[in-house]
Formats: sequence, C-alpha cells, structure tokens
Amino acid sequence: MSAPHRDLPPLVDYVLVPLANLTVAFLVSGLVVLAIGENPLEAVAIMLRGALGYAEGIGFTLYYATGFVFTGLSVAVAFHAGLFNIGSEGQATLGGLGVALVCLTFDGAPWWLVLPFALAGSALFGAGWAFVPAWLQARRGSHIVITTIMFNYLAATLMVWLLVEVMGEPGSMSPETKTFEPATRLPFLREFLAPFGIDLGQSPVNPMVFVALLAAVFVWLLVWRTKFGFELRTVGQNPTAAVYAGIDPGWIVVVTMLISGALSGLMAVNEVMGVQHRLLLEFVAGAGFVGIAVALMGRSHPFGVVLSALLFGILYQGGAELSFEKPTISRDMIVVIQALVILFAGALEHMFRPAFARLFARAETTGARA
Repeated sequence: MSAPHRDLPPLVDYVLVPLANLTVAFLVSGLVVLAIGENPLEAVAIMLRGALGYAEGIGFTLYYATGFVFTGLSVAVAFHAGLFNIGSEGQATLGGLGVALVCLTFDGAPWWLVLPFALAGSALFGAGWAFVPAWLQARRGSHIVITTIMFNYLAATLMVWLLVEVMGEPGSMSPETKTFEPATRLPFLREFLAPFGIDLGQSPVNPMVFVALLAAVFVWLLVWRTKFGFELRTVGQNPTAAVYAGIDPGWIVVVTMLISGALSGLMAVNEVMGVQHRLLLEFVAGAGFVGIAVALMGRSHPFGVVLSALLFGILYQGGAELSFEKPTISRDMIVVIQALVILFAGALEHMFRPAFARLFARAETTGARA
C-alpha cells in the first residue's frame, strides 16, 4: 500500500528529492558510457573540469545557464497557475524580434542606454506572442499545450519571412539582419574582469547573467509575496475554490501567461544583443524546451530553477569538452545524457517521493513515541 501524499520539508522537497533523481540519471548515464567502452568516472571528471575547472569554462557555463534561467522561470510561473507553457521557444523567438527592432532603431547608441529599451521590447514581444494562446485558454477553453506548440511553429515561420523578405541584410546569403554597431552590443564580462587578472578567455557571458538573477528574485516576490501570487497559486491548485473566493481564473490565466511570455522573451537579449549582435534564424537553439526540464528539476521554485539552469549549463559546456577530448562520446551521446536527466528529474520526479514520505512519517512516529 503506497504512502499517502504528504508535504515534505523544503530541504527534502527542493534538494534531496531532485538530488536522488539526478544521481540515478547519472548512474544510468554511466552505464551507457561504460557500454561504449569508456570510463564513466573519467568522463565525469572531464565534464566537470571543462565546465568548472578553469575561468573560460565557467564563463561558458554561466552563459548557457543565463538563457536557461529565463526560460525555466517562464515555465515555472505558468506551472504555479496550473498551465503547461510549451511555447517558450516561440516566445523567445519573438522576443528576439523585439530586441532587434530596438537595437536597429538606436544602432550606434551606447549599450547602457539601449539595454532598458531592449529588455522592454523583448518582454513586450514575448508577452504578446503568449497572449493569443492565453486568451484562447481562458475564454474559449482551447488547451494551452496545443496552442503554444502551434505558436512555436508560427514563430519560426514568421521569422523566416521577416529575415528573408523584410529585415534581411541586403546582399547577405544568410537570413539575418545587419550586425549592430559595436557601441550598441552588450559588453562581455571578460572586458571588466581582465584588469583584475581574471581571464575568461572567449566566453560570451555578459551582464544579462545579473538580470537573470534579478528575474529569479522578481518571480519569488511575485509568486510568494503578493496578492496576485496567492491568487495565481490558488487557481493552479483548485480553480473551483478560486471561483468561490471571488477570483477570476480566466484573468489569472491571461496575466500569468503574459508574465511567462515576457520572461521567455528576455532570454533573447542574452543572445541577440549580447552574443550574436544581430537577429538570425534559430538563435534560441532549443533553450525554450530545456526550460521545461529546468522548471521540473527546480520544482518550479526560483532558487531551484537557478540551480537547475546551472546544472544544464554544466552539461552543455562540459559535454562540448567531453566530445572534444573523447571522440567516441559524440554530441549525440551528450544529448542522451541530457535526456536521461530530463527523464528522471521530470517525468519520474516523484519516483523517490513516496520513499522519503514514508521515511519522514516513520521518523515523526518514532519521535512522538519517544
């Protein structure tokens, strides 16, 4: 007979349970590496060294993690309202359009002057792309999963048309806009840290890493410290009770999805203004879908999302180093490892929860008898 559902202490819920899932994921990944004739311990050592063993690797890890924080927070906010936002990829794509329009309009202006408008533009376009699926869910009952998936494809198609027919650089063989002027591009952190003897090499980490942390704080305050956050969580846990409490679930769905889309859109600033310095096709590179795994592993809590995003940053950067040093472990193998992490941290996230619940129930019973 299975243990009844019970709330676990936050340390267990947000740390021990994900850690147990992650451990099993890496053990299974180790068996896969062992099956192709490589040493799993050596592979892990190479990954950690490549991601965290030197300053340039840390810079790349933080760069990857920055984008995952935004998309992870986007999915997490929607989760709290009972919504499964699969559209972060498309919302981030449209966010890139907002960034590009701002940067091209103010091309040549100092980056610190353009950045606030770029943040606003990316958030506005990301939220705008989330509005129609949100309205359809709230007022017409269309399932948010279906509509957001459809809008991912629509975003990709729209971007192809814009970059080929409207915004493309004349004479360019690639569908992309003109490159922004140097003054408008976000500076790399290596430029600030070099005078202090910290060499980040060619890592593209930029000031958006700090904006990502501020976004995590914002989400925490919004969800757990505001009236709207209370209403959001109420709708997510029991829409019927929310109606009896005078809360309009439709309004909560629309506003929550606007916030979720805005967070996804912010991811584009890191790429378009901070790294690519132009708008090009597929710059999101799957970060929207990774955000789903980040939110699941992070238990939809901002602190957990940041830690989970950092883990996936390690997997991306460390995986690149591993495939370089061990050609038998290809990039496809790295994708398999990432998929196993997603499987055990996402689809099987409750695998160890009943065991932890029984353990703590037994400990409480023993303490009460004593």
